[in-house]
Amino acid sequence: MFLGTHTPRLDDKGRLTLPARFRDELAGGLMITKGQDHCLYVFPRDEFEQMARKVAEAPFTDERVRAYQRYLFAGTDEQRPDSQGRIPITAELRRYAGLDRDCTVIGAVNRLEIWDSAAWARYQDEHEAGYAQAQQEVLPGVF
Repeated sequence: MFLGTHTPRLDDKGRLTLPARFRDELAGGLMITKGQDHCLYVFPRDEFEQMARKVAEAPFTDERVRAYQRYLFAGTDEQRPDSQGRIPITAELRRYAGLDRDCTVIGAVNRLEIWDSAAWARYQDEHEAGYAQAQQEVLPGVF
């Protein structure tokens, strides 16, 4: 399970050092893809494969499904962390997420999200008040 917030930096080669507590779970391979809200999603390979099967089973006769499938799968990069826990982030994925140097990696249970640190701070500022009020509406029966 991925939880918590971490603040690694991209190195000059566009590599990000994964938080140490997640490296074992990602050592077998991971998939980096464009997430919503202009962040990147990092899934363990097995988790991504399960999700990809479900997405691939959606009716491709629906134009929205085709667009989503194309965007998701074309924007995905498979990586394996090196011995120091670093993963290269492609130039296209860095551009999409606006990653320059300072990053924030958050745990989102089944995935990690990689954010530009300034974008993450803006997102929190914009959504914090709504979070405190939304739990009953968004997740009925959980709390």
